[in-house]
Amino acid sequence: MTQEPEQQASSGIAKKLVVLLVVAGLIVIAYTQFGSALTLESLAQQESQLISFQKENPVLVYGVAFLIYVLVTGLSLPGAAVLTLVFGWYFGLLRGFLLVSFASTAGATLAFLLSRFLFRNAIQKRFGERLASFNQALEKEGPFFLFTLRLIPAVPFFVINAVMGLTPIRTITFWWVSQLGMLAGTFVYVYAGSSVPNLQTLAEKGINAVFTPSQLTQIIVAFVLLGIFPLIVRFTMKFFNRSKVQPETENGAVT
Repeated sequence: MTQEPEQQASSGIAKKLVVLLVVAGLIVIAYTQFGSALTLESLAQQESQLISFQKENPVLVYGVAFLIYVLVTGLSLPGAAVLTLVFGWYFGLLRGFLLVSFASTAGATLAFLLSRFLFRNAIQKRFGERLASFNQALEKEGPFFLFTLRLIPAVPFFVINAVMGLTPIRTITFWWVSQLGMLAGTFVYVYAGSSVPNLQTLAEKGINAVFTPSQLTQIIVAFVLLGIFPLIVRFTMKFFNRSKVQPETENGAVT
């Protein structure tokens, strides 16, 4: 026998509640047990142990590092920026960049899927009519919009993941656009981490150990301009297409 609509709705709510409680529990456990361990000061005190452990267990280190980064970003825990700097120092520019790039996208996609599973139906039911035009526009312009957000440092990483999970954008589209959109920011942070001689220097100065405040400002402005550029191109193309169509329509009406 098939379940009644009310039973299906109750079952769906129960599943979401269970997932929400599990995620909340993981966040609390991770933050209370390991939150202090992800600070640069704490990691700097274990610098020699970290280097020795990597030499003795190279494969395990990459697997654990990837998993930690996915969990931190997927559960929207604080510390992703610190991990990016540390991984740059720990693995070097190329290997650190590849690891962080794919791990950050995997974590973002996990957060995106959690947001979609837990909240999207409720939001669409509550504001479905008001969001109809927005959803239609996002289906066409979603990749450009997401790419722009990924390149603007002022927009928090976890906010983008959560909000995009409420939209109709496809998961595969979210993944590849995020993968591309976060490359520039990932490279800057990994490069900063890979350029410092030790974790103590990184703990004392952070990203300023490599970039001066004025250079950081220039980088942020460049990211913003790079993010807005696709939208400017899109708007310009639409504008010229409309300007071409209107005279043709007027000429057709006259004849």
